[in-house]
Amino acid sequence: MASGITKIQVLSLYKSLIKESKKFANYNFRSYALRRVRDAFRESKSITDPKLLKKEFEYGKENLEIIKRQVIVGDMYQTEKLVIENVR
Repeated sequence: MASGITKIQVLSLYKSLIKESKKFANYNFRSYALRRVRDAFRESKSITDPKLLKKEFEYGKENLEIIKRQVIVGDMYQTEKLVIENVR
């Protein structure tokens, strides 16, 4: 990765996105965010162009910040659990 972005940085971003996505209290938001993160990384795994890789990496970091903010907002407005969620 000649663009200065290492595989370790990409993996770290992926793990951070997954970790933050799991914090959504709402099942639908949580499952959508997890699915979207996995799909986006799967689609982008074959990128070799350094400029495009840097652009995608920056886009991922922006989305991480968006997810963090949305988790905070979502925590302010709690909803009832859905039937498919395990009640413990």
